[in-house]
Amino acid sequence: MNRNDLRTIKSYEGYPCLSITLPTHRTSPDNKQDPIRVRNLVTQATNRLLESFSRREVAGLLTDLENITNEIDYTHTLDGLAIFVNADVALKFYLPFTLNERVVIDQNFFTRDLVFAMNRTPRYWVLALSEKPTRLYEAVREDLEEVTAGTPFPLTHGGPGGASGLTNDPAVNRSAFRDEHHRIFFRNVDQALGELMAQDPLPLAVVGVDRFISFFREVGSHNDKIVTTLTGSHDRTSAHELGKLVWPLVKQSLAASRQQALSELDTAVGGQRYASTIGETWRFAREGRGALLLVEEGFHYPARVNASGTGLDPIEAPSGPEDMDDAVDETIETVLNMGGRVVFFEDGTLAQHDRIALILRY
Repeated sequence: MNRNDLRTIKSYEGYPCLSITLPTHRTSPDNKQDPIRVRNLVTQATNRLLESFSRREVAGLLTDLENITNEIDYTHTLDGLAIFVNADVALKFYLPFTLNERVVIDQNFFTRDLVFAMNRTPRYWVLALSEKPTRLYEAVREDLEEVTAGTPFPLTHGGPGGASGLTNDPAVNRSAFRDEHHRIFFRNVDQALGELMAQDPLPLAVVGVDRFISFFREVGSHNDKIVTTLTGSHDRTSAHELGKLVWPLVKQSLAASRQQALSELDTAVGGQRYASTIGETWRFAREGRGALLLVEEGFHYPARVNASGTGLDPIEAPSGPEDMDDAVDETIETVLNMGGRVVFFEDGTLAQHDRIALILRY
């Protein structure tokens, strides 16, 4: 699941929207209980729907719910499962992070737990460069899932030096001719990647032989997003094995990024171009001024917008639609949606800033 999937899910409206989430397991014997838990939650959801609707009114929804749950492949589940069904759509997602067990029936799909998990879980793109084909993966830690549906990926080089042969014209420099068509191909790869980067601007790990990485950097527009590279031919490397190779490199890079972010914050503090505390960071983020948000991983702040509309009042727990389950997540989402960056830190790192700080664009 990426941010575009999440935005799509959040866009659906109309009662009833049924959301089912639960933790799942990757290995036996723990995963033997997963089908039973899903069936129990489906039964719970069905009973709750029939308390408010006649069976005829929700017949289509119940059929879709049955069909989508019958499609679950329990041999390939990860750490969490999310199911969303209403009159218009039936979706399921295997997720590499655990979720609370919930059945929610509301005007919209329940996404709070997903937003929380996605915001606080290291996610990144892996681009495996090759002639046949170049593949894109969405990664969470060492878990890689190939991106295909609704995208141009995977992409195969069909030009000279790829699927088609090189010219035999002795007047043509075959090496230069081949290299130029590789540049054209990787420029197309970069353009296809850009469409997904615009929706979900994650860090990027690039995999491939030196020549291909060099061409991609030369013609690409995402060099600032590249956090690490893994050199070598990995055309036959499985997603599972590739994740084991890439994640340690990304993890090391993220640690360096945290140190760099702290240095940037020190500079911003000296230049009076920063905000601290959740109330201030939330307000400046909404104004579109957030360039880089620094936040402790365990920081949560249920809140209500104050009477003036410019600040936040803490609450014990949400009690109405105007309340925020977590103003920290709201701030994270706002910064990301407006093109800013977010870096997470261990609890206690940002104590002098009340656990959260924002470097301002202006």
